Amino acid sequence: MIVQEIVAKALEKAQAAQAVMVSQETSAVDFENDRLKSAESSQRTKIDLKVIVDGKVGISSTTDPRDVEGVVQRALEAAQFGSPAHFELPEPQALNPVEIFDPAILPLEKPEMIRMGQQMMDMVKSYNPEILAGAAVNKNLYKVEYANSRGASYSAEHTDFNVGAAGQLVRGTDILFAGHGIGQKKRAVDTEAIAAQAIEYFHLAEEIAPIESGEMPVIFTPSGLAALLLSLALAVNGKNVYLGASPLRDKLGQQIASPSLTIVDDPFVPYGPRTSAFDDEGVPRQVTPLVEKGVLRNFIYDLDTAGRAGAKPTGHGSERRLTNLVIEPGQTPYAEMLRGVEKGLLVHEFLGLGQGNPINGEFSVNVFLGYKIEHGKLVGRVKDVMLAGNAFDAIKDITAISQEREWVSGPWAWFNGLIPHVQVGKLSVTAK
Repeated sequence: MIVQEIVAKALEKAQAAQAVMVSQETSAVDFENDRLKSAESSQRTKIDLKVIVDGKVGISSTTDPRDVEGVVQRALEAAQFGSPAHFELPEPQALNPVEIFDPAILPLEKPEMIRMGQQMMDMVKSYNPEILAGAAVNKNLYKVEYANSRGASYSAEHTDFNVGAAGQLVRGTDILFAGHGIGQKKRAVDTEAIAAQAIEYFHLAEEIAPIESGEMPVIFTPSGLAALLLSLALAVNGKNVYLGASPLRDKLGQQIASPSLTIVDDPFVPYGPRTSAFDDEGVPRQVTPLVEKGVLRNFIYDLDTAGRAGAKPTGHGSERRLTNLVIEPGQTPYAEMLRGVEKGLLVHEFLGLGQGNPINGEFSVNVFLGYKIEHGKLVGRVKDVMLAGNAFDAIKDITAISQEREWVSGPWAWFNGLIPHVQVGKLSVTAK
């Protein structure tokens, strides 16, 4: 493998080295405003090299597999000014078997992908011709190769398949965008179900329902739960913990949420969107409980932050990126959860998520797509509404978690996971 050649070359002057190469082929079909916008194919290769020279780290990268001399030289030069190495590269270890490659994706060509996108778009248009419909279908085939100077050497081939249907409805000054998508590592995708879910979001939003400002119960859809999960993800990030920026830094083993909340980071979900056996530092993946019955169980560390904090790396890579979040289902059917709310808000998407001070849990965001709940029913879409609160207070105030769960993934998702609906007792809602 080229990565082994690069490591051998680096070891002529470095004391330790690791190299990762990702070779990717992508086919992508995009529809926008009722028409095919693009149908493209691309190939990309990237090599990342990390060396340790005299106790300092040097990093370089290249997109040219023939640039062995160059990528090694640049890493060696960077090490002269690099930060101290607080870690050792991992030894070879046994990897858990994972389901990450679906051969059924290989024969999928652009004409079939265009047909799938057109079918979803036609369904949306048949519901309401005024909707400017769109769709996305893309497949990725990629191979990851890893080698380091301690003899670890891994290789894995992945498939990714992302499908989504969406649309925009403009009526005067009112602009409504809604859509639904899914991403996974296998081809078995029900495009009609995806389009039907997008249509359901439009159907629920047909009527605009005025809502009064005040504190009220809020139900987060699986996608809407991003408002709370963003703060949690930042707070369990080992770098923020080590730097003292995380409000949870001294909370391991303590109750930080409702006893009904259990969240596990699981990189072994069959064909999950971020399923894999090893990370980009050669650390084997592992199942990591984050919150167990409301108790904080783990932070996530890469090699560097683990070394600095005196902890063990958790297999989340150099960017400490969560894999597949799995939230345990609750005892309440979603329909019953809805019926139990006299006056409240269902939130599905936000605009400007991440504004405020998310690492401390503070959020004050515009509701991009949300629905008023009245007498246990969704009575229409809300407009010009802001939701504010503290994510860590909110997860302590969880009053119900649905039995049903949905995958949040695909073309428009910033996180991936198997997520239920979650009801919070009270949050501040501000309407113009």
